[in-house]
Amino acid sequence: MGPTASGKTDLAVSLKKHLPVELISVDSALIYRGMNIGTAKPEPEILAEAPHALIDILDPWESYSVADFYHDALREMQRITEAGRIPLLVGGTMMYFRVLRDGIASLPSANEAVRAQINAEAREFGWPHMHAQLAEIDPVSAERIKPTDPQRLQRALEVYRISGKTLTQFWQAQSSAQKRLDAGKEQNTDYTCLESALPPIPYRIVNLAIAPTERALLHERIALRFELMLQGDFVNEVKELRKNSKIESQMTSMRCVGYRQAWDYLDGLYDYETFKERGIIATRQLAKRQLTWLRGWPDVHWLDTYDKKVIDKALNFIKSAIK
Repeated sequence: MGPTASGKTDLAVSLKKHLPVELISVDSALIYRGMNIGTAKPEPEILAEAPHALIDILDPWESYSVADFYHDALREMQRITEAGRIPLLVGGTMMYFRVLRDGIASLPSANEAVRAQINAEAREFGWPHMHAQLAEIDPVSAERIKPTDPQRLQRALEVYRISGKTLTQFWQAQSSAQKRLDAGKEQNTDYTCLESALPPIPYRIVNLAIAPTERALLHERIALRFELMLQGDFVNEVKELRKNSKIESQMTSMRCVGYRQAWDYLDGLYDYETFKERGIIATRQLAKRQLTWLRGWPDVHWLDTYDKKVIDKALNFIKSAIK
């Protein structure tokens, strides 16, 4: 785990040379085909050396939920362990990691028709209007989700329109079910009937996080990577995506950091230098959120991106953790 541009892929590929592991991507942007430059997708030669499951599994206009990831990742982990190897999960989408660790409420799967209707209403009335709708039905979620966060706002409304239940009701059900599940464990009783929640994954987890020790160094890496993306024809990648009539600016894929700024730039909302600046700032903000998650993560072992012995230290920690 780690913030964007911290060296997660390099570490994972290096670990594969020493351990009987197979990699699973934990990244909500790498799932999309045709989004290679702006997501910093590993180069083909790296993927040939160290294949990553759950990369390039969807087109940018397709929906994918946290529950979808849970099931896909668990399937891949089972495949890997049945082959006598160890799943190595690598990425920066902390919500994905959390649902594997803690389990999730059994939320409804994404519904394209419902999402299309929500997006159509948002285009006509604006996202503040949609936020007001959410505040009426689920004030707890509305307090947490900002009117400027269309992705989460869309999902909260979608869940309610599909199921008639709010996100808050689902999470309350999960909390209640988890308590009963834990009690069932203590009493050695059957708790498999608790269908309102998906359980934590049945694996022993070793948590590694990597990042530069100084924030300024991470900011330098972020700025350099964004510059390399631009030199690698990132803007043209977004131009090609925009040509597809199935892709809209409010879709989850196009709300990824970098892509939303490039889309606005191509719409003429600001000039190239402003686009570049906004892209870098948005990436820094993403890294800050990732680090906030990780600082509260239990049992995590930190590694320094610039430590010349980072591989040895990672291997030593893994060996000590599994004794």
